[in-house]
Amino acid sequence: MVHTHPSDTLACFPEYTLALSTFSYLTLTNLHHFYFFLIKQERATLLRGQSVQQVGPQGLLYVQQRELAVTSPKDGSISILGSDDATTCHIVVLRHTGNGATCLTHCDGADTQAEVPLILDSIKSFSDHAQCGRLEVHLVGGFSDDRHLSQKLTHQLLSEFDKQDDDVHLVTLCVTELNDREENENHFPIIYGIAVNVKTAEIFRASFKDRGPEELLRAARALAGGPMISIYDAKTEQLRIGPYSWTPLPHVDFWLQQDDKQILENLSTSPLAEPPHFVEHIRSTLMFLKKYPSPVNTLFPGNKALLYKKNEDGLWEKISSSGS
Repeated sequence: MVHTHPSDTLACFPEYTLALSTFSYLTLTNLHHFYFFLIKQERATLLRGQSVQQVGPQGLLYVQQRELAVTSPKDGSISILGSDDATTCHIVVLRHTGNGATCLTHCDGADTQAEVPLILDSIKSFSDHAQCGRLEVHLVGGFSDDRHLSQKLTHQLLSEFDKQDDDVHLVTLCVTELNDREENENHFPIIYGIAVNVKTAEIFRASFKDRGPEELLRAARALAGGPMISIYDAKTEQLRIGPYSWTPLPHVDFWLQQDDKQILENLSTSPLAEPPHFVEHIRSTLMFLKKYPSPVNTLFPGNKALLYKKNEDGLWEKISSSGS
């Protein structure tokens, strides 16, 4: 169940708890509705007003679409979790205030019903999750897109968190219309990416040049329809990639022959709002899928995962392969 407290953001309001179910606050009393509106506006305004920080690769674990990563302040390798390039997608941060366990994921609405329990289970996998503290969730992303995909995903996420047995406290809601700007009658997200400092719990606007390791391999898995997966083992402080499998992508040659306009209009959920590198990224990913139509034997010899660990300079370094 999702709760929100005025004390999370506006100390001048008395303490209260609201259960949310797919924007069910719209059915509450006008007073409570007004309180909640102010709360979400305040948090969203503070986040939107930040400057975008360029996050370097040292200590960073970058999370791609349909991936999640979870760690804690005890991690000696990772201090920042982050993701960007979210247009209609939402970036979700779930944190336990007691042990500091923090999960970040990049959701696109493919299977929200299955993904939310996975996010919660990732936090609860830490042995000391039952200690004092509470679960806090932060939702960022989306905008007022013409197809209402952002609004649909916002509703799905709030609804699914509300269905869970665990009490989850909604702290940041900067989604859809709260993350929207209009220019020449076209709508765009204000925030495309965020990061969370695992040590301090700070959440901030962010962009990333380094999206590795194995950026194209991981992007190909998502484009080929792969489900949400966890990519990091906090106990061993290792990033685990694969082994993945996918069926050859139909019509890949056709799409590679199309001009930028056709790719943008047909392979994006929000063509006008995509970042400048979107088409180049899609082309590279399609070429990767064409080159490796069956990745198990070519990219994962012996059906073993690729393992990476941060070196002394804070950068990813391939260490070995591991059995599936």
